[in-house]
Amino acid sequence: MKKFLKIIKIVLTVLFFSYSIIIVYFVGFSSKDGRFKVAEHAQGMYLSQKMFDILIFQNADNSDLYFEKSVAFNKMGQYAKGSELLDKAVQIDPKIHLGYRGWLKLRKLRSFDNALKDFDRLDKLTPNVIDAPWGEDIDFLRGECYYGKKEYQKAIDMFNRSIKNQKEDWADIHTFVYLGLCEYELGNYEKAISEFDRALQQSQTTPESYLGMAKAYHKLGDIQQAKNHVSKAEEYIESKRDDVYNELLNEIYLSDVIAFKESLNN
Repeated sequence: MKKFLKIIKIVLTVLFFSYSIIIVYFVGFSSKDGRFKVAEHAQGMYLSQKMFDILIFQNADNSDLYFEKSVAFNKMGQYAKGSELLDKAVQIDPKIHLGYRGWLKLRKLRSFDNALKDFDRLDKLTPNVIDAPWGEDIDFLRGECYYGKKEYQKAIDMFNRSIKNQKEDWADIHTFVYLGLCEYELGNYEKAISEFDRALQQSQTTPESYLGMAKAYHKLGDIQQAKNHVSKAEEYIESKRDDVYNELLNEIYLSDVIAFKESLNN
């Protein structure tokens, strides 16, 4: 029995040693592309971050390595460390990474002025291209920045430019929602209703538009229309714009809709 246990112990030791050698070889010496893909897909794990450390040591001028390592920190809310890495990626290749940094400053940090600086700088670096940071039209994102800054006329200009970029039928539906919100804030209630209706022409299940229209009709003294539209907002609330990682600037909640609906009955 003792001899058998000794053999098992030797076998396990050999297996463990072999496994360790394989891991060390893979992490430090296998193909760079292969290690990058593994580290990218295991984002945030200890092994992934260590692999990025080694890859960065071996390829200090590869901007994608800094960028990919930063993503995990940003998702975890560790923005100081994430920004440090992302800044390095931007320093190496601004055309590729400025858009994401601007998007991050807008959506996660609500640093509107700094986001605008990144978007404007990217635009200057790519004069003949309509940029799409993180897959969104750059002028839509700039419009959100100005909306967040409460500079509603500038936001309107950017959202209209985004529609021109994308064409009416292809523009983000919330471009029209934001236009309605901006006109509402400027006291142009009939124009706001018209803009919200443009969103509804794209989709009849846009609760943000119904709630915006309800509020605009209320300002115009048409309580029945306000009630009709707030009921539609409640009906289609499951179709609202949301993001599992971020609270959006124009995000609405069922509690908002119900509170406004009850206020109309008082």
